[in-house]
Amino acid sequence: MRAFLLSMGAVAVVLLAGEPARAHHAFSAEFDAAQPIVLKGTVSKAEWINPHSWVYIDVKGADGKIVTWAVECGAPNALLRRGWNKNSLPIGTEVVVDGYRAKDGSTTANARDITFPDGKKLFMGSSGTGAPYEKDKDK
Repeated sequence: MRAFLLSMGAVAVVLLAGEPARAHHAFSAEFDAAQPIVLKGTVSKAEWINPHSWVYIDVKGADGKIVTWAVECGAPNALLRRGWNKNSLPIGTEVVVDGYRAKDGSTTANARDITFPDGKKLFMGSSGTGAPYEKDKDK
């Protein structure tokens, strides 16, 4: 009986442990491809963490108040392969981010592109997650 209970407990742990990871890695679980957004603001923080990097951008709202947006980006390793590094987005840099809004209406977005003041544009999104691709952008 004890072995049976331990076995059932182990099975439950294995089955439930994968669920958060599966849900997290689906673009459509959190973000809405039908709600593109353009954020113009100043970088206030950048986190190079797995499984996704995050950039925080202070954006002036229509009422003049500053709102901080959390912008999910690709994995650090993917960004490194695209030419990014930890110092690519210094705090205070003015940027324009093209991305997609969170379904829950929060000030969270999934990034696709970032444009710097000099006009340089880089892809910073996740690939292979179901997010719209650059080729689909202009349709």
